Amino acid sequence: STMRKRKTTDSPCSSTDLSEGKEKLRLKQEVGLISGVSLIAGTMIGSGIFMSPEWVLHHMGSPASSLLIWAACGLLATFGALSYAELGTIIKESGGEYIYILRIFGSFPAFLFAYTSVILVRPAGLAAVCLSFAEYAVAPFYPGCSSPQVVIKCTAAACILLLTIINCLNVRLAMSIMNIFTAAKLLALLVIVVGGLVLLAEGQTQSFQNAFQNTTAGVRAVGVAFYQGLWSYDGWNNLNYVTEELKKPEVTLPRAVMIAIPLVTCLYLLVNMSYLAAMTPSELLSSGAVAVTWGDKVLGSWAWLISLSVALSTFGSSNGTFFSGGRVCYIAAREGHMPDILSMAHVRCLTPSPALMFTSAMSLIMIISGSFTSIVNFFSFIAWLFYGMTISGLLYLKIKKPELPRSYKVPIIIPIIVLMVAVYLVLAPIIDQPQTEILYIVLFIFSGIILYFPLVRFKCHPRFLQRVTLHLQLFLEVAPTTRDAN
Repeated sequence: STMRKRKTTDSPCSSTDLSEGKEKLRLKQEVGLISGVSLIAGTMIGSGIFMSPEWVLHHMGSPASSLLIWAACGLLATFGALSYAELGTIIKESGGEYIYILRIFGSFPAFLFAYTSVILVRPAGLAAVCLSFAEYAVAPFYPGCSSPQVVIKCTAAACILLLTIINCLNVRLAMSIMNIFTAAKLLALLVIVVGGLVLLAEGQTQSFQNAFQNTTAGVRAVGVAFYQGLWSYDGWNNLNYVTEELKKPEVTLPRAVMIAIPLVTCLYLLVNMSYLAAMTPSELLSSGAVAVTWGDKVLGSWAWLISLSVALSTFGSSNGTFFSGGRVCYIAAREGHMPDILSMAHVRCLTPSPALMFTSAMSLIMIISGSFTSIVNFFSFIAWLFYGMTISGLLYLKIKKPELPRSYKVPIIIPIIVLMVAVYLVLAPIIDQPQTEILYIVLFIFSGIILYFPLVRFKCHPRFLQRVTLHLQLFLEVAPTTRDAN
């Protein structure tokens, strides 16, 4: 398919003949406050809180310092989301970091972000979450032994295909599923919290005695612990990817952020305290899946509920990741940075189905290619590289263009703190203990230069691709869209 520079004004090809005559085709504004809170919290609460606590404790060395990391990660996610909320009220377009980098810094850095996110980061993250879902979903069928990898991968692939169908059919259906699974996972976390409070009331506080003993203070250790904790908070920026689909975005965006992230932070802290009440630090470190070990110790014969809860949690999280990830691909194509077919929406369902299908295909390739043992650290490295760039763009707008209309303003100290932490998280692993994989990631990002100049800057497109785009458009029943004029 072809790539083209989308005009900022509506053109004849941005409309489609419907029963009422010629109407502009655009995505529906279906996401309200409750759905917005569910999209943020539902994506954030995935497999991380059930898997990451042992790794945060491993890198920090003591229970108290690990709890401080969890609290600091929640505060950082809140600060980052509040900064993004101001950006979302200045630039009222979907696409998250991509659209902010594009409008502030220009086409080239935005293309590098889109190229990295669409090809590598989003599909890899989605594949990892779906593999986590599959591992917990098939575990009851293989008691006493590890599940076959082929069964896990087939289940993960089936999960991605099911999510593709749901998200292509209807935005409201996808958000309803998100709301249901968010309620289910919050209930599961509340079970763990209540169980922990009962244990603490019974006097099981041995893990909190001399709680700072053996604390690690190394630069890299703290940075990697932050990576593991922030993996559990990933999704704090998801609502900015669907700004054009929000009802009253200038109100819904800040409110949803201020409700969802503090709620998740409090739950994470209480859940970690519950883990430490049920297990000693050494038991927690030796646990392959800390939530399952907690269930065995506290729930007894009802421990299977935890495995079910983790499966539900990861499925809901993967739905949120898929919902927002497809929008990055869609918006980048609409701006001419991806093939034009990916910028189109289904004429009846009004969903960006080609972009969702492409994200699904890339995720399936990731699942087939292998496991993702180090995906958390490298995903976080790329993510915070672009988070830092986006936050620096907000600081530029606050200092150089204070006259721009905005319905919400964040104190300037908050984005400064987020930018400083982003710089630390990017540089700390490189300075303290450089790894070859990080070099490969940087090379991959800049390999986008090879595609940008011929395809985007100079628009060198083979003519036969226009015919391919037309056939795909007819086959998929999609049409070009226009952005919301507001």
